[in-house]
Amino acid sequence: MAGPGGGPASPSLVELLKAKTSEGAQELLAREETTVRQLRHEAGGVLRLPESSGTIAEDIDHEVGRDETMILNLGPVHPSTHGVLRVMAEIRGEQVLRTKPVIGYLHTGMEKTGEELAYHQGFTNVTRMDYLSPFFEELAYSLAVEKLAGIEVPERATWVRMLVCELNRMASHFLWLGTNGADLGGLNLLVYGWRDREMLLAFFEKLTGLRMNHNYIRPGGVAVDLPDGWRDDVTAICDAADRRMDEYDDLLTGQPVFQQRLIGVGALDAATAVGLGLSGPLLRSTGVAYDVRRDFPYLAYDEVDFDVIVGTSGDCWDRFAIRMAEIREATRIVRQVADAMPGGDFRARDEKVTPPPRNRITESMEALICHFKLFTEGFRVAPGDAYVPVESPRGELGCYIVADGTSQPYRMHMRAPSFANLQGLAPMARGAFIADVMAIVSSIDPVMGDADR
Repeated sequence: MAGPGGGPASPSLVELLKAKTSEGAQELLAREETTVRQLRHEAGGVLRLPESSGTIAEDIDHEVGRDETMILNLGPVHPSTHGVLRVMAEIRGEQVLRTKPVIGYLHTGMEKTGEELAYHQGFTNVTRMDYLSPFFEELAYSLAVEKLAGIEVPERATWVRMLVCELNRMASHFLWLGTNGADLGGLNLLVYGWRDREMLLAFFEKLTGLRMNHNYIRPGGVAVDLPDGWRDDVTAICDAADRRMDEYDDLLTGQPVFQQRLIGVGALDAATAVGLGLSGPLLRSTGVAYDVRRDFPYLAYDEVDFDVIVGTSGDCWDRFAIRMAEIREATRIVRQVADAMPGGDFRARDEKVTPPPRNRITESMEALICHFKLFTEGFRVAPGDAYVPVESPRGELGCYIVADGTSQPYRMHMRAPSFANLQGLAPMARGAFIADVMAIVSSIDPVMGDADR
């Protein structure tokens, strides 16, 4: 580091800059400053060493000299780190020895905010966490509240929820397809993926009035019923998606450069993935067929046919292939939902949780009082706790709520798949090249609003 006159910087200046930029426990320290247990963890080890252990596993190269390596910062920058993710990597030449994801740059305290909002307000908060799949955040929150409050949801509302969630899965994967292509140097894919996502966002805007952060799935049902002509819109989306997936298969699947950037890169075994608590395409790429929709059915997923797509090698290529196949499976589910959509109410007829129709407010004093009390006091939930998981595009998304008998959660926590899946970066990136780290981060598909929340 050079000083003001071009000479070496003073030790005090170096220490000052280190203190100013330190991320505390998240910082990737120099090898000689790292404990044995931490070194093993950062190098990709899953199991902790015994407290009394003073040695390190044979597969960890701890004899690397200080002058042989350097610590490189990757990010936070868009698009290669998919938002404000900072990856600190110890490299030797082009080879990555250790990596450590540093998060917190987008921290918004949404879980604590959720404890200050009434139950009928919380969905406006959680929908902004994973902003690429907001319907899933709203669904997990609503299901947890409904489980605590014993709210019965009409059958039509259940199927409408499933419809919008599978369309949202398609939209999220289409955007991933575009950003993954950009990370690998295929900028044309960014245009294609964004174009296909726009097709879905246009339908969401027609349904909810918003392109993102919809506030649509609410305790007791959904905000509004499906619009006129929704079935034709959904059929057109599915037909277009099937055609586009055939085109992308022709464009990408057999492309040798694309294959070389992904096959064998960031490989992960099933035991490591399970040990780290990974889920979604990351876990399924290792051959573990875990999908919340099938293993712990919710909504009406046990009434539709779909396949859980798994890989064999756990590398970036498997994760690419799984998300491609999941778009096709989502269109398959959407077509079944559209054909089986029942009639009836789109939200519960329970005035304790659902506001009365607007025309009744001007006609009935009881309806006016009910409307006023609901939006000023909210509804109370009996003491207890509930955890409800759903299968988001990134993996298991769970909402845990502790109720204390008031109209606000005593505690709220979201089991965010992006946060958990980032733990897989260290074992996947170990031994890879710097350019491979971009492909690996892209294959994780993290959303930093989901990780930092």
